[in-house]
Amino acid sequence: MQHGDWQQQRDRAGIVWLGLDCADRRLNVLSLDVLQQLAAILAELATAPPAGLVLYSAKTSGFCAGADLREFDLQTDEQEVRRVIEQTHALFNRIENLPCPTVAAIDGICLGGGLELALACDWRILVDRPATRLGFPEIQLGLFPGFGGTARSVRLLGGRRALTLMLTGKQLPAATAVKLGLANELCSPHRSWQWCARQAIEQGKKSHRPPLIERLTNHWPARPLLAQIIRRQAAKKATPRHFPAPTALIDLWAAQGHSFPNMLAGEATQVPPLLLGATSQNLRRVFRLMERLKDLGNPTLDPTLDWQPRRVHVVGAGTMGGDIAAWCALRGRQVSLQDRESALIEQALRRAAQFFARKVRNVTEREAVKLRLLADPAGAGLAAADLIIEAIPENLAAKQALFAELETKVRPTALLATNTSALPLAEIAARMQQPQRLIGLHFFNPATRMPLVEVVRGTDSDPAAVTKGMRFCGCVGRLPLPVKSTPGFLVNRVLAPYMAGALQALQAGHPREAIDAALRDFGMPMGPLELADTVGLDVGLAVVRSLLPDHRAALEFLQAQVATGRLGKKTGAGIYRWKNGKPIKPLRGRWTRPDQTLAQQLIQPLLAECQACLDAGIVADADLLDAGVIFGTGFAPHRGGPLHYLRSLEPSDGQPDHA
Repeated sequence: MQHGDWQQQRDRAGIVWLGLDCADRRLNVLSLDVLQQLAAILAELATAPPAGLVLYSAKTSGFCAGADLREFDLQTDEQEVRRVIEQTHALFNRIENLPCPTVAAIDGICLGGGLELALACDWRILVDRPATRLGFPEIQLGLFPGFGGTARSVRLLGGRRALTLMLTGKQLPAATAVKLGLANELCSPHRSWQWCARQAIEQGKKSHRPPLIERLTNHWPARPLLAQIIRRQAAKKATPRHFPAPTALIDLWAAQGHSFPNMLAGEATQVPPLLLGATSQNLRRVFRLMERLKDLGNPTLDPTLDWQPRRVHVVGAGTMGGDIAAWCALRGRQVSLQDRESALIEQALRRAAQFFARKVRNVTEREAVKLRLLADPAGAGLAAADLIIEAIPENLAAKQALFAELETKVRPTALLATNTSALPLAEIAARMQQPQRLIGLHFFNPATRMPLVEVVRGTDSDPAAVTKGMRFCGCVGRLPLPVKSTPGFLVNRVLAPYMAGALQALQAGHPREAIDAALRDFGMPMGPLELADTVGLDVGLAVVRSLLPDHRAALEFLQAQVATGRLGKKTGAGIYRWKNGKPIKPLRGRWTRPDQTLAQQLIQPLLAECQACLDAGIVADADLLDAGVIFGTGFAPHRGGPLHYLRSLEPSDGQPDHA
């Protein structure tokens, strides 16, 4: 029997099987219509109580991705948001209070509101496969769980574990979720989850209480003491002034963590202002921008393109080339790594092994990943490669010679890509017979962590080759940003005046710590001077020479540093001295009180350059530019992107908002 987006079936044993299948959606979401349909179904079940209720997904893509974010964006009234939350609380309470056993059978993702729905059931069964993941990502959207998830997770796990789950926004694999107590039973993919669910109903299984030590964290005096510790930890990762949700969540638990009804009431009163606040609106915008970039890498974007990047050959085993190769191997590609110096290949393989050890816990799987990355000093992998990525030093003549040679050795369908950070593609392809085969795939350092890849189209690049580049990014879990080949492309071009302005402020007498603290307070992940040290002052010098040849102050400073071997983090000294991978800074000083005026002064060159890049057509539109700068530089996400932030500065009441 079909009830809108729900499929209902009552079997001979009296068990009702309720499957969610949101029409015209790739993933299930809890829209208002879906929730209203569920309420109507529960009302019907009250007249003919079942022997048990099993909630599952009729889609293969997962259980439920959470609430419908599109409906969030339509909300403008706190009272209306509160009404929806209270109605959903009442709905999920009805599920929890049903006189029959209830089971949530989860195969695939179960996030946010979907997990809140599952927590209202007596028993949660997880199909044990990689796609099954549970979590509360709301904090990444400037919120915390408001459909009862905060109250139920605290009651189920204890305050310490529940707050850690919600404040990190991590998505837990199936086995970890069961071990934590978030779910109850693992079902092998080779078994029938339906059989497991039937057994749970027949045996009347219910979730266990958390261990005593975890239950005690919800009570006085442990709760206020623990709240102080968690507040300090959260403030280090997100400034409460810019990101109010973590503090609001901790404060709610600190005040009401002992009482389930009071926690529910706190969700209803505290989530609405967060939802309608600027931070959540901007973070939801960032999420949509990320989804747009993901869509660019989706194979369905051009289903007529019959090309899969299964084999990748990387030329250049330096830090960037080695990291690109390691990441591709981790993401399931067969990778061959070539360099004229065998020592560089060996060093890259050692670094890759350390990376795999951190990322892959299972020893057997880790060995399989290592076997996908092969040393190839002679370039034997070229003939079979679907994609060749050049990552040699920024020497135009060397790149020209390399690609003129490569195109004679690779398959006609192979994609040729350069990782150049600034050189025009037309110049690199000048000696090629088929320059249309060349695109840019500009990764950012470190390639194993930075999510963005600039997919660069030259004047001769074939549009199909650009599409191939974006598809490759999607296959290896990276966000593709299509950009036009101009000096510095997008990210380096907007960073150059930003970093140069910071160097000029340093020379004008502003303490380095004050400069970086001002921009961190603005919302940047690190200050511009620490960033310059991290990238490398030699790299910064090359970028400034290329993009800002008339900026004498920055050039003279960088030249002096490079001449003395102070290259930044990689040499242990640059603008800062570095120890154990971190800059050494005094504990106290003027910089401990961030200067907002200085921050506005230093961010202006970046904002101006973003507008110039949009005007020059380096990216197709303002949203893509905002996405590129956010994911390529870490631009303050709570501000929604540089151009979006610029628009927010336009006075609406005669005064710009510099908050």
